Amino acid sequence: MTLLEVQALDAFYGDFQALFGVTLRVEAGETVALIGANGAGKTTFLKCLVGLIGSRRGEIRFAGEAIAAAPAERISRLGLSLVPEGRLLFPSLTVEENLMMGGLSRRPGAWSLARVYELFPVLGERRRQWPDQLSGGQQHMVAIGRALMSNPKLLLCDEISLGLAPLVVDQIYESLGHIRAEGASIVLVEQDVKRAAGAADRVYCLLKGRVTLHGQARGLGLEQLSRAYFGT
Repeated sequence: MTLLEVQALDAFYGDFQALFGVTLRVEAGETVALIGANGAGKTTFLKCLVGLIGSRRGEIRFAGEAIAAAPAERISRLGLSLVPEGRLLFPSLTVEENLMMGGLSRRPGAWSLARVYELFPVLGERRRQWPDQLSGGQQHMVAIGRALMSNPKLLLCDEISLGLAPLVVDQIYESLGHIRAEGASIVLVEQDVKRAAGAADRVYCLLKGRVTLHGQARGLGLEQLSRAYFGT
């Protein structure tokens, strides 16, 4: 079953066009990687999905419902949740309070504080601390946990490995496998081509706001991905 279907999506910042006719789909239960260099339009695309870019045109359907004109609150309640680039945690709230913010939609599902602490035990140990007392990797875990608290059908992860040590990145990616096992689909936005392709079922590549490549992850070679990534 197709969970997310995007057709001919354009997006604008004022007079500047950032996305050009982007078409993409996500099937229920799969992981899709969206790769591209910095400035390719990956974050803009995710923001369009969750209703944070007002100037856009095209069709976005989620779980069979047209959401291109829906407000962000409605989209969240339908089960689409974003782990934003840079984490964007609330500095005046504790780890646990940040996690609880993700549960405001009160969507039913498997994820709860206890389950998040099971997935990321270090967060349970540090639940009374402030975000700035955590390492970068632990802050990423809070951002992921906060998104999971909304019990999403589709989890959008924007550059979750950016700036992290390789060992921490391995831990984060391992957690994605557990999240998928609970039934969530995942869109994984990455600059790291090899890492993203290794974790995904299918890959889309963006270059200057356009899709330059799409295919099964296992069928795409690194040379082919590199040409699409850099436009060479």
